Amino acid sequence: MTRRLPPEAGEQLLGIARGAIEVRLTGTPTAQIPLDEIARRAARPDWLMFPGASFVTLEQDSRLRGCIGTLVPHRSLQEDVAHNAVAAALHDPRFPPLGLADLGRTTIEVSVLSERVPLPHASEESVLEALRPGVDGLVLEAGAFNRATFLPQVWEELPDPRDFLDHLKLKAGLPADWWSEDARLEVYTVQAWVEGEPEP
Repeated sequence: MTRRLPPEAGEQLLGIARGAIEVRLTGTPTAQIPLDEIARRAARPDWLMFPGASFVTLEQDSRLRGCIGTLVPHRSLQEDVAHNAVAAALHDPRFPPLGLADLGRTTIEVSVLSERVPLPHASEESVLEALRPGVDGLVLEAGAFNRATFLPQVWEELPDPRDFLDHLKLKAGLPADWWSEDARLEVYTVQAWVEGEPEP
């Protein structure tokens, strides 16, 4: 989704994410999340129905508690946020499933991704020079099995481009000092909203 979302988008997307988790934790059976219930009978603007790619991040006490997302739009933005919210709560392999009692102290962040754009590179140094700290999310692919991404929010923890790229390599299952001219790199930006923070 490349279109700029309206000012009210954050409140609606955060509501969809929390509603999806609540519905699943209170016993809705299955993979099909009832989106009518999640949306709480709110009118659905057109932008919610366009294909979109999103990440949903959960935090407790300012610590990561789950993060799952989509890089390629393949369903409506509304469905994507709902499904990623449930996946972050229940299926992130780094954490045990979230319980209903934990939801009240969980903060939700929703990030909507722009289209991904190839990052041309002649060398690793050219990648480091091209990256925009605080702005760019980065996808790294190497071969058939090594792939990872960092959202732009990760720059808050890794503000140096070298550290950012090295940690992304590790996340992709590669050594930090690995480099290949065949590396495939793409950048993207996000619109992001966090519960309890004013709309940007």
